[in-house]
Order: sequence, then C-alpha cells, then structure tokens
Amino acid sequence: MIINLFIKVLKNIIFFPIRVDGMSDKTIEERYKRFQEEVNIYNEIGKALTSSLEIREILQKIMQTIGDYFRPSNWSLLLVDESKNELYFEIVVGEVSNKIKDIRIKMGEGIAGWVALHGQPLLVPDVNQDPRFLRKIDKISHFSTESIIAVPMKIKDKVLGVVELINKNELNPLNKRDLEILTTVADYAAIALENSRNYQRIHELTITDDITGLYNSRHLHQIIKNEIDRFERYQNAFSIIFFDLDFFKRVNDNYGHLIGSQMLSKVAKVILKTIRKVDLAVRYGGDEFVVVLPHTNKKQAHVVAKRLRNAINSEVYFAEEGFNIRITASFGVATFGDDAMSKDALLRAVDEAMYRVKNTYRDGIALADSPPK
Repeated sequence: MIINLFIKVLKNIIFFPIRVDGMSDKTIEERYKRFQEEVNIYNEIGKALTSSLEIREILQKIMQTIGDYFRPSNWSLLLVDESKNELYFEIVVGEVSNKIKDIRIKMGEGIAGWVALHGQPLLVPDVNQDPRFLRKIDKISHFSTESIIAVPMKIKDKVLGVVELINKNELNPLNKRDLEILTTVADYAAIALENSRNYQRIHELTITDDITGLYNSRHLHQIIKNEIDRFERYQNAFSIIFFDLDFFKRVNDNYGHLIGSQMLSKVAKVILKTIRKVDLAVRYGGDEFVVVLPHTNKKQAHVVAKRLRNAINSEVYFAEEGFNIRITASFGVATFGDDAMSKDALLRAVDEAMYRVKNTYRDGIALADSPPK
C-alpha cells in the first residue's frame, strides 16, 4: 500500500506540466509556485504520517495541511461508523463547525454518503445541478454550499471515511487537479488512520483482561503511577477500592468453570454501570477487582464502595438459565496521601483493609486503618 501510494505521488509530481508552449513567464512562475506547494503538501502529510500514532493528532495535522493548500471556506473529515452504517463528523473546520459536528449521515445519503458507499471521488462544481446533494445540512447550519470535492479514505476496497472541501474561493475554483491531489492526500490519511487503529487494538490487548474486558493487573501499576504523578503536580486526591467476591469457589464447584468465567464478566458489567466514566476498573486476578477513583477523597470513595456493594448484592445472575445466583463481596478502601505515599504502600493498605472484612463476616466495607462497616 505504501509503495503504491509513493508511485502515485511520483506520478502526480512528474506529470505536472509547469511549462507549455506559448505560456507567459508570469503563468509559468505561478504554475511553478503551485508545483512547489504540491510537493510541500506531500512532504507535510508524509511527516504527519510518521510523527504520531494518536488518531486525532494525525488527522488534525493532515486537515491543517489540506486547509493551507486548498484554502476552502469550510472542510471536514467524516469517519464511517460501521455499527450504524453512518458517517459522523470527526473534524470540522469553518464557520458552521459547531452547528454540524453532531450531525450523522447515512451511507449513500448526500455527496459524502455517496462517496462512502461507492468508494469513488466526486467533484461537484455546482451542487444545485446534482440531485445527490443533501440540503438538510445547509438548512440546519444556515450555510450556502456551492461546490464540493469529496474523496474517500480507503484501505484496499474498504472505505474508512470521507474528506470534503466546500466552496473553494473564486480565484482558485475547484478543479480536477485538486481532485487528484486530494485523493492522494486521503490515501495518506487512510493509512495513518488504519495504522493508528491497529496500534490501538494491539495496545488494548496488552492492557485488557480477556475474560472481563476490564484493565488487567499489569496495567493497574501504570494507572496508579499516573495518578501519583497527578497528585504530586496538582495535589489531587485519589482513592482505590479493592474487593474480592465472597465464596466464589462455590460458583465454580456448583456450576463449572465456564459459568464461573461468565460470572466474572457479568460482575464486570455491573461495575462499569455503577462507576463514573473517569473511574478505572481492573480485574486484579481470580475474583479480585480494583477500582481507581481519580479526584476522590476517602469519604467519597466510601460512598462509591457502598454503591458498588449494593449493585453487586442486588443482581441476580443467570436468572434466564434458572440458576438465580447471588453473590456478595468484601471491600477495602484506601486514599493516597492519607493512607500511603507510594504505590506499593497504597496497594498494601487497601489489601489489608479488604482482608479485615474477608476474615470476619464478609459482605462489608473497611476503610484503611478503620474497622469494617
């Protein structure tokens, strides 16, 4: 793919006619300047492609380069949401960006939808002459679209998104040469996007528990390190909750290890439904779980622990299968700064708190250096 793209770029550069018989010196100078700009755009996008693996950072750099070269009044990058068979605006630049950023377009709908569905670029000098143009976006944004270039971002035959340029200025109207260049740019963007997504998938596999989908214990140490760094910089308190399912061995003994594994997955879903989006849930090992609570003091963490305890206790697991399993858990809570000043000490404090519950009557919560509650 990279080699084919390199050949395509070379062809675009080699076959750009700078001089034609009868052309004035001024025109030749203008064409040479444009030629240099084309070389620059490929150079800048090539650098963006290799500078980062963060999806949004790469796409922002590519879109900025597009804006500098083509100078349209508005331009956007839409990505395909495969689960809903729709396009959504990932990046929008221009006067109506805030009005259209949340709009979704069905595959095949409008110019962008047609390009995404067919995988073919489109140059529409006058949208009023093209029945595919989707007028609802102009109505919502109170904008007047006159011309569009839309090109697909493709990897082989798979369309990942669409790049659109709207209303290029009158001195440099949209033309076929723009379409060729933008198509090559979109190929760059597609490669960058796919590379970034593949990196993200691999990274997620290394930090995710394969049974529950939560973070794994190896990544927990990095999570806590990040929170300690934040604490040292901003003095933001954070807490952790450590809990162990009570008598979980009975589930494995009575229903088998397959049901036991599914049970852990179901408990993980309960955890994720109960905690905030900023909180980080970890399967520590076996039937032990940890929740890291950023910007949370001990009193607030105790409230979260009680909420988790109630959620786990009230759930009836495998009701459809007729098993009607209920389970409880023993919880420990510790806060960095109050109970420990290092990662290892924090984990030791919360572990000791949890085991005070585990070794007494279970199904309770203990705060670090406090009796079970």
